[in-house]
Amino acid sequence: MIEAAMIWNEPNNKSHWDPEIDPDWRLFSGMASAASKAIHAVDPALPRVLGGMSPIDPHFVQRLEGYGLMDDIDIVAVHGFPLDWNLWSIHDWPKKIEEIRAVTRLPIWVSEVGVSSFGAEEVQAWGLDRTADLLVGHVPRIHWYSLYDLPREWEATTRHREAEGSSYYRHFYMGLLREDGSVKPALERFARHAPQMGLCQWFHYNDHRLDDAVAWMKRLGVTYLRTGLSWADSFRPDAVGWFDRQMEALVDFNVTVTFCFTPEHKGISPHHTSPPREPQEFADFCAAMIDRYCRRS
Repeated sequence: MIEAAMIWNEPNNKSHWDPEIDPDWRLFSGMASAASKAIHAVDPALPRVLGGMSPIDPHFVQRLEGYGLMDDIDIVAVHGFPLDWNLWSIHDWPKKIEEIRAVTRLPIWVSEVGVSSFGAEEVQAWGLDRTADLLVGHVPRIHWYSLYDLPREWEATTRHREAEGSSYYRHFYMGLLREDGSVKPALERFARHAPQMGLCQWFHYNDHRLDDAVAWMKRLGVTYLRTGLSWADSFRPDAVGWFDRQMEALVDFNVTVTFCFTPEHKGISPHHTSPPREPQEFADFCAAMIDRYCRRS
């Protein structure tokens, strides 16, 4: 079943929202408010989650508060990867949560946290245990990213790709399972913390891993999951057929469904990070997906 709707992904990260077009997030705030209102009109009881911020920035929350967006939001989400990309220690997780609690009355979820095995799989296993020690019992939702490594023939969702050096390649080693489906040491560690920890797993259009992922999540004792329905993918051939198959496969989990990624032909610039020319079109997509899948779940 769908337990929450998340509006966008890492809107304060330049790899997911274009800072040149919208440097002060005014356009994002208007789009997110329209989407939130549209979701509420379809299902007034469904919690609406602000797309997980990365970096964790209380000033970003305060800016959106000033635009009035937080009146249309029920949960604030944060993302953190201190062993790979963030410039803070893993031991600072409680401090980072408190920085956001200081500027909002809303519940806080950690909707993405992970450690790559790029340097050593033992580091990933240690990082998972330490993350659980610091977060379990302190926030109501912790989505570990991710179940699978990203296949090397796919591209990571980031702007500068190989120019980022090792930071780019770490994207491909975030899974508990290797690309070929074999098990990393961190998988057994994760099983110790489920169901208190859930997963964040993105499924690409017609993703060949979907059924195996469901089987693994049930085996691990996962009860809640974060994934996405891409507005950009909605213009692919038989997109609704793929969305149906994805959501039907995930029906046994409490799903936070993330809506994001602008179709190139709908953006102010032709890129998935662009604000849309017509924000209401994104809101209409969100409402249609909630209408279709909340009524089924």
